[in-house]
Amino acid sequence: MKCFGLLPLEWIWRRELLREDLQDVQSEACAPSWVHSEHQRSSGPGGCRPNPSLVSWPQVQRYPVSVGIIDIPVPFEHERILIFLCFSHRSRKELREKGPPKILQDLKDVVLVEGSAAKLECRVSAFPDPFIVWSKDGKELKDGPKYRYVFEDPDFVALVVRDGVLADLGKYTVSIKNPFGQTYGSACILVEVPAKVSKGPDNKQAKRGTTVVLKAEISGEPPPDVAWLKDGDDIEEDDRVFFDIGDTNTILTIKNAKLSDAGKYEVFVENHLGTDQSFARVDIL
Repeated sequence: MKCFGLLPLEWIWRRELLREDLQDVQSEACAPSWVHSEHQRSSGPGGCRPNPSLVSWPQVQRYPVSVGIIDIPVPFEHERILIFLCFSHRSRKELREKGPPKILQDLKDVVLVEGSAAKLECRVSAFPDPFIVWSKDGKELKDGPKYRYVFEDPDFVALVVRDGVLADLGKYTVSIKNPFGQTYGSACILVEVPAKVSKGPDNKQAKRGTTVVLKAEISGEPPPDVAWLKDGDDIEEDDRVFFDIGDTNTILTIKNAKLSDAGKYEVFVENHLGTDQSFARVDIL
């Protein structure tokens, strides 16, 4: 017979009765000092009594055993004693040692794709229960729709960042504090954004011999590859026609414009998350 789900282990002595009597304690946790007497079965849950002095039990030794029942012959009215290994009502929480918080499993960097959610989590040990605060780049984050504090298990704390945007990129820190001390853990959220042409180039009309400038605003993380095309073909750069790529824009420059420079221009961006393009018309007068 076993008593399940409670800790710690305790000993209890019972008289040997009919085998069906052993079922009395299957659903009851046995207090460590209760005993069962064949002549006092009406007292206590399952026939257990909280006062063992009412029954004259011989002095016997306790034997080390594992979970279960052992049957030990003892001189007592030609009967035997059964030793039961039962569980007390003390909870796991009550048995934990008080002390400062400790991080048992560190936070790890995670990647957040734009528009999705990311989760930072760590495993901790703390009793009494700690007070948790999350921050980003030194600024406290309030629990709410954007940032959700999560406590999935007594030993795990987590932060969920929702509706990811590029601004979520940064260093996140968790502060774990109880009356005995405080500890910290940190990790980074790396944000990935599909390549995009945020604003395409405008159509242009220019006179021959002037300079034509086409500008497009772009975004993406990792930074996208950029190409310019004319009438579907890649533009081969030289001293007269060339383009520059900045952090948030790209500029195509056409010096000393010619009639042959007229046509349909395209800016194309790409990273491993996606592609985008935009078009503009250039007319040379």
